[in-house]
Amino acid sequence: MSKVQVTAKQVYVSNGGINILSDINFTIAEKQHWVFTGPSGSGKTTLAKALAGKTFFRGSIDFSKKGSARDNVSIIFIEQQHRFKTLSNTTDFYYQQRFNAFDAEDAITVAEYLGDYYDPNHWIEKMQLPSLMQKPLIQLSNGENKRLQITAALLQNPDILVLDSPFTGLDTEGRKTLINIIDTISEQGILIILISNTHEFPTCITHIAELNNGKLEAVTAKEEYLSVNRHPLNTEKIVLPALATEDVLWHNDLPDDIISMKQVTVKYGDKIILDNINWQVKKGECWSISGPNGAGKSTLLSLITADNPQAYANHLFLFGKKRGSGESIWDIKRKIGFVSPELHLYFDQSINCFQVIASGLFDTIGLFRQLSASQEAKVDAWLSLFSLEKLKYKSLQQLSLGQQRKVLLARALVKNPPLLVLDEPCQGLDEEQTSYFSRFVNEIHNQYGTTILYVTHYSGDLPACINHFLRLEEGKLVENR
Repeated sequence: MSKVQVTAKQVYVSNGGINILSDINFTIAEKQHWVFTGPSGSGKTTLAKALAGKTFFRGSIDFSKKGSARDNVSIIFIEQQHRFKTLSNTTDFYYQQRFNAFDAEDAITVAEYLGDYYDPNHWIEKMQLPSLMQKPLIQLSNGENKRLQITAALLQNPDILVLDSPFTGLDTEGRKTLINIIDTISEQGILIILISNTHEFPTCITHIAELNNGKLEAVTAKEEYLSVNRHPLNTEKIVLPALATEDVLWHNDLPDDIISMKQVTVKYGDKIILDNINWQVKKGECWSISGPNGAGKSTLLSLITADNPQAYANHLFLFGKKRGSGESIWDIKRKIGFVSPELHLYFDQSINCFQVIASGLFDTIGLFRQLSASQEAKVDAWLSLFSLEKLKYKSLQQLSLGQQRKVLLARALVKNPPLLVLDEPCQGLDEEQTSYFSRFVNEIHNQYGTTILYVTHYSGDLPACINHFLRLEEGKLVENR
């Protein structure tokens, strides 16, 4: 168990004159491991950064360890989103590069990322990384990427490990594996501090600290926290904006076959990612796309969103037209609303919320043209629907990850697209926001007849309208109904 103690006294963090954290006081005693939880935007990640010395704060955070001076206590912060440099020493990857074999050659490999760290505890083997050592980082699955992040941290021999939402994007087996890994780490005497919105806690966790609006509301022993019923979720009726006349015609004029794939195969070198996929999606259908990390889900979606060049080498029809028969990628994208973890990771963080949402009208990563009055009104309507009005002129980088995700969801919906492709759309959202979005998508389908493709590792998050199911395992179709 951990021999480290952490004491925070009157910690304040502000940004632009607004308090993000206010009067935070707590003590993590020896042999304890904590989870900080709370709604999106409550200050969890900011607190994690303050603990790790990654952001300025007022007050004090003191660390002590038996037999060590304060300066000898090592703390490492593992971010939720993993950003890395290319071989060209830049960070300007764009999300389509994951599907382009030539561009991926500019990404460093796992071996290059880990470098020459001495590994006395054999963490590289324990994290099941030897088989991935020559794989480019941009092609790692969420589970593989998280294991790499943790391994790189452990090779630096930390006393304290702070993990921000480590279970985000992991499938059921991936979450179980990571829970076991965290328990193993705690047995080495490393203090574990988790930032999390889930109720899946490693065995080592002893206390749950709840944040709300930047304040520490309660600290509870894990067993007591799990025994208490959480607050009931909001079930208030959702009212959507009326579709413009041209949008109604746009939905109605589409062919019955939205997607048609026959014997679709995608491979990089000798590695097969999708193997002989046959699948049809009719107008107005709502599909769940599931499968473990690395099964090929994101690659499947990239063929549909016109982000994967291998679409041209396959028998693939979108909206009644064969790929490569003369339509541009913009002809396809204008009919699709899309959000994914990759799009979020590589989106321009410097532009404000209004510009992000407005860019969805033109399928660009940024706003490069003047809006009409009706387009401005449409963006404002979606800002209101997602309760983002107060954040309208704030840049993405000024928001919490949960707030960023809400902005990108509004971007996907702003043009009322006939096809919604939602790849793990609720990553970073708290339980209430996830429930709201699920009902929101259901209402969109009911009112607009929107065709929906929905990917999630939590079956309980699926909107009620989902009634078709596709499952991939190792690139093969194992369920299609």
